[in-house]
Amino acid sequence: MNRLSATLYDRTMAGVEAAGLATWRDELLADLEGRVVEVGAGTGANLDHYPPGLCELVLTEPDPRMRARLHARLARSPRDATVLDAPAERLPYPDGYFDAAVSTLVLCSVPDPAAALGELHRVLRPGGSLLVIEHVRGAPGTWSERWQRLVEPLWSHVAGNCHLTRDTARSLAGAGFETAGLRATNLERAPAVIRPAIRGIVSRST
Repeated sequence: MNRLSATLYDRTMAGVEAAGLATWRDELLADLEGRVVEVGAGTGANLDHYPPGLCELVLTEPDPRMRARLHARLARSPRDATVLDAPAERLPYPDGYFDAAVSTLVLCSVPDPAAALGELHRVLRPGGSLLVIEHVRGAPGTWSERWQRLVEPLWSHVAGNCHLTRDTARSLAGAGFETAGLRATNLERAPAVIRPAIRGIVSRST
């Protein structure tokens, strides 16, 4: 992500957080326990929403500018966490190591979504949970989806490889996750092209 985008990220997302995204984070993360990995932790927007008492919290962030902001936020936080420079496609942990994984507004920008989800499936224990908030492609044939396709090339270039038309629910199912816990929703006060979203908890098939 370029320097300006990294600098302005939290400020540009403030309205979306206030309109409900922060509440979604609370609801999603409140019952976590055990060993947890968050991929693409960005500037650390989830830090204040993790419950106390986790056995281990690992935050991965391969972008150096976002990672610097993540380190700064962690230094101000009471949370104990490990920050790693690691892409979602290559997590340096053994099979079944984590009880839960977290992905919030990151699968849009990973270079290889199938590889990233395969890696998350690998490092989760059988029956482990992947907690998801992601913006996604609008319903096929709608004005939202047509607009996303139109602006995606430019958007991806200026927004850190963010893709607007990924069908993340289908990708999750294809990676072996049980997706009945997902719900379609909208990111209120977000730009129209990133408003369609999914959120919920999916489980690793045994």
